[in-house]
Amino acid sequence: MKILLVEDARSVSALMAARLSVFGYEVLIAENGKIAVELFQKLAPDLVLMDIEMPVMNGFEATNHIRSIEAMQQWAWTPIIFLTASDTVENLVTAIEAGGDDFIPKSVPESVLRAKMKAMVRIANLRRQLSAANRKLDELANLDGLTGLCNRRSMDLRVDLAWHNAVQHEASFGLLMLDIDNFKKFNDCYGHQAGDECLRRFAREIADVIDRMNAKQDKQDAFAARYGGEEFAVILPGVSMESYTNVASTIVEAIPQLAIPHKENAHWGIVTVSIGGVRFDVASGSIATLFRSADERLYLAKNKGRNCAVID
Repeated sequence: MKILLVEDARSVSALMAARLSVFGYEVLIAENGKIAVELFQKLAPDLVLMDIEMPVMNGFEATNHIRSIEAMQQWAWTPIIFLTASDTVENLVTAIEAGGDDFIPKSVPESVLRAKMKAMVRIANLRRQLSAANRKLDELANLDGLTGLCNRRSMDLRVDLAWHNAVQHEASFGLLMLDIDNFKKFNDCYGHQAGDECLRRFAREIADVIDRMNAKQDKQDAFAARYGGEEFAVILPGVSMESYTNVASTIVEAIPQLAIPHKENAHWGIVTVSIGGVRFDVASGSIATLFRSADERLYLAKNKGRNCAVID
């Protein structure tokens, strides 16, 4: 267990750190509340032992800051136990109201300190298990069960946020709408199980293209989503014109290389994709307009004979 010990008196912090180290815990020391908040953000401890009276920033203020940081994160909560030489009722009430979880005197007996830390280890382990379970639930709620890409609900939320940021910062924004050519005929010819496998392989290829693009960027903001049925979307916040056109052409070229048989897809005999896309140098207006424009270009790509991209 990783413990952040916040104490301004060096003799006290040295003694407490030594006691905790003997129990086998990793101890990090901060000499005031301000440093504690900085270390908390950087090192993510399992437990905070917080002195109350300190220079620069006292323990109550530091605890308020820590709880404010955690309020911005999903499922975030770290136990905070206040340490003080004065265990008055007033201090206890203030400590709990500030966001603390417990209160022990600095002169706590060895047996009590050991027992308290054992309880904190159990809590830390439960927190990790709960966090992993919640992450799994998030995945189930946000990912498409068949393809593993973002589902429509998750895409809508992420797109709205990305578009808002792009408009606010006058940044570029790109969107590609993808449709597997003649997919209904594929299902009719090969069956729905083969159709599902086709969708999975198609999605993996798109994800690989986006991953390679993100690996070359300072920000990994681009993502792919299953829009519905055999239709997919690629969201490209802050994308340059070069990267935007390269992603579209790479996908058009990559899908036929999967060599998925599709005898009902005239001229090619394998699975191909049509793409419609729009890119704004400076994002403005409504995101719905962007989707409508991309859909119109997807329609044009299909009218051109499919297996191509029509993009700005």
